[in-house]
Amino acid sequence: MRAFSIPMRTRFRGLTRRDGALLQGPEGWGEFSPFAEYGPAEAARWLAAAREAAFDGWPAPLRERIPVNVTVPAVGPEQAHRIVKAGGCRTAKVKVAERGQADADDLARVEAVRDAIGPEGRVRIDVNGGWDADHAVKMIRLLDRFDLEYVEQPCATVEELALVRRRVEVPVAADESIRRAEDPYLVRDAEAADIAVLKVQPLGGVRAALRVAEEIGLPVVVSSAVETSVGLAAGLALAAALPDLPYACGLATLQLLEGDVAADPLVVEDGCIAVRRPRVGEEELARFEVDPGAWRRRAEEAGSA
Repeated sequence: MRAFSIPMRTRFRGLTRRDGALLQGPEGWGEFSPFAEYGPAEAARWLAAAREAAFDGWPAPLRERIPVNVTVPAVGPEQAHRIVKAGGCRTAKVKVAERGQADADDLARVEAVRDAIGPEGRVRIDVNGGWDADHAVKMIRLLDRFDLEYVEQPCATVEELALVRRRVEVPVAADESIRRAEDPYLVRDAEAADIAVLKVQPLGGVRAALRVAEEIGLPVVVSSAVETSVGLAAGLALAAALPDLPYACGLATLQLLEGDVAADPLVVEDGCIAVRRPRVGEEELARFEVDPGAWRRRAEEAGSA
């Protein structure tokens, strides 16, 4: 096990560094990077994903390139504009409802993103459950002046998602209500979402996520958990194995980190990322390597959960 701590370019969902560990096995490297607040039971799924990558490998791909979106943190409009212009993507996902910011900040950011990506580009917003139902309806209607592709996790609960979905025209995507739920299919049963956002580590691996995709019966967007190229490769493997891939995926998040552990990072080319497994470089890893003791303990606790 090798551990890393990589600074973030911009504060993102409260993070200023991305910490995690890498496991090496006969199939290659796997990433184990549950967030600090996650307990052993939740981290166990992240560990299962890392072990799958290192020891089992992934299903054969059905496609060689995955279209991706540029991710725009909760930054000012000028910086948001620059991020989109530099991202090389035709779809942008914009973080909104940042704690301590006003609705006007969200409107200005999304307006800047729409201007940067142009009328033919696609703009989606990610709320991370930050609004109550009434405020979500109000903001979605206001922000839809910029022609939203969909709104991701506007509210925290499935009940609120279902209520919002009935009151707005913009499609609703579920993320946390799937990956952090005891029953990931509740959003389907409650008719609370139009789109399922799936992440490999939180769901326990590529094969586990494929089962969720099949059983949930909704169009899928594959997204990252702000991982290194090692973790992103698992997301690409999931996107490549899905029977249908109607939306750009949220896998271009390496731009959020100040560096990477791979000698050949997974970068965006013409709005897509090639499906491949990157090679962990000793020189690259050494820049960010930290003592793995704490991560060994987390893995042991997760393994026995």
